[in-house]
Order: sequence, then structure tokens, then C-alpha cells
Amino acid sequence: MIHRIIILFTVSFISFSSHSQIKKDKDSLNLIDVVDSLFIDHDISNYSLRLFSNYKVKQFRLKNGDTKSRYVPNNRYGLGFGFASSKVLIDIAFNIKTANKEATNRFDAQGTIIVGKHHYANGFIQSYKGFNVKNNFGEPTVFRDDIKSITVGFNYLYTLSEIEFSYSLLKAGLAKRNKNIYITGGLGVFGVYDYFSSNDDILPPNGELFYNEQAEIKRYNSIAVGVLAGFLSVFMLPKNFVATCNIMPGVALMNKSVTLEDENYKPSKPMLYKLDFTLALGYNVKRYYINLIYGAETYSTQLGYDNRYSFYLSKAKLAFGYKLGVNKKRKK
Repeated sequence: MIHRIIILFTVSFISFSSHSQIKKDKDSLNLIDVVDSLFIDHDISNYSLRLFSNYKVKQFRLKNGDTKSRYVPNNRYGLGFGFASSKVLIDIAFNIKTANKEATNRFDAQGTIIVGKHHYANGFIQSYKGFNVKNNFGEPTVFRDDIKSITVGFNYLYTLSEIEFSYSLLKAGLAKRNKNIYITGGLGVFGVYDYFSSNDDILPPNGELFYNEQAEIKRYNSIAVGVLAGFLSVFMLPKNFVATCNIMPGVALMNKSVTLEDENYKPSKPMLYKLDFTLALGYNVKRYYINLIYGAETYSTQLGYDNRYSFYLSKAKLAFGYKLGVNKKRKK
């Protein structure tokens, strides 16, 4: 049921996107039909076909003093294809699964929208089931197929000056050199819903010897709304290279609920602190482009009783694009 809701939300999100990126890790989606005709670019020279490889790790962590446990998925790498224009970018990725590792079932979609000259927004939906449980107190790593994590979130930034450049254009191989440096910043809001659960508590083997009873968590629910600041920049480099850097720190109030084996409790400290950033480097010539993008999202909050919960998302993509409708120069 949750996957149907996620797919419906994703399709709706793309329909109103002017710059979007979609990834699906298990099955391909026919997304071309849902792009509104208002966003269609009729200039074929602005279109390109893309091949890419990506790496993505969504993990969460539990910490109490010096004791730490990490919950990390398998099949982190993918291969995919897509197309891009000046207004839409759609990528479809397929996980690479190895026979000697148990698979994490995952759905991961994300998109970015730039509306007008001042409104920047992005959103994501993630559903993962199956995590490796790692720790720093000598217990062996185990794979738990009963641990499930769902995260849904968005960022909205109103920039104080006009957004003169979108790094979506860099990803589509359409960066134009009007000046050497583009910098803008702004203020905005963000929201996140985060959930994880397991059949038994999430602690690794013998974890009860290193954590307190309130860390024996079977279910965690939370929702947060907060404010953020943002810094967007693009640097035109020599030899057809372009670099970008986006940074968005934020702080929020979070309503949290923790379910243990025999009781529920609500952590009393509501604060959440987050940081998102994206770095990109692109090389662009007449018929081809290559870009490398790395991004990370993280937030941390208290669960009470000296237990701290942290969420981490790391992602990287290397893409090669071939531009359509660009005539080669004929040799004389």
C-alpha cells in the first residue's frame, strides 16, 4: 500500500516540475506521459540522452555516549538512463545486486523545482526495508530484513536575489557562460516525516549490554517543520568546466514518538538540526557533456535518556550525455 501512495505522490510531483530528477531502484516507470505540455521544450537542440552510474546510501544511527550503532542498506550502486532538456530532467536507475549479499528493498524518488526567479524547492520520498546493523562495540555485523525506514521531506527557499542559474542546467549539459560567478542566498522552510520499525527491537546482538532500556526501540515516528537558510553558487571555470555548490542548514521543532516492547514515550527535547549540501562539476562541449554530482543530507535529534538519533543520506552520480539536434561541423 505504501508503495502505491509513493508512486502516486511522485507522479503528481513530476507533473508540476520545471526541473526534476526521478529515480526508481526496482522497476522502471513510464514518466514521459505525465509531463505537462506547458513544460515541453520544442527546441530539439536542448535535448540529450543520458547514461549514468549512481551511488546512494540512506542510513540512520543510534548513539548513547561512546556507544554507536549504524543501520546501512545493501545494493548501494546503480546504473541507469534518462533524457534531459532545458526544463525537465528524468533519470531511471536500476540497483546492482550481488549474489553474496542480501538485498535491501528500496524505493527512492526525488525532484527539484525552480519557479520564477526566486523560488527554489526540492522534495524526496524514500522507503527502505532491510539493513545491515553495525556497531562499535565488537559485535558482528548482521543483516536485518525486518527493519523498515520511510522518510518524506521537502525544502523551500526564497532567494533574496534572482536565481540566475540552475544546476539542473549543468546536469542537462546546457550551462551558458554569461558571467564567471553566480551567487545567491535566501531563507525558507522545510519539513520532514521520518519513521522506522522492526519486528523486535533494533539493537544489534547483545546491544542491551551497552544501551539503556529506552534504546530497545521497536518503532519510531516523527514529524518536523522548521526554517532554513540557503546559499546557491555557480562558478564558470576555464576549459568548458562548470562547478556548483549549494548549502542549506536548518533548525526545526520535531514531534517524536518512541515505541518500546512494553511502553511508549515522547522525547521531551523537540529540536532538530539539519544540513544539506550539493557539489557538482560539469564538462560541456558541443555534442557531449559529463558531470559528477555529490550531495549529502543529515539531521540529528535527541530521543531522551541520553539516546541520540541521526539520519544520513549520501549520494553521488556520474553522468554522460549525448546532445540531440546539434549539427556537427563539416570538415572542409
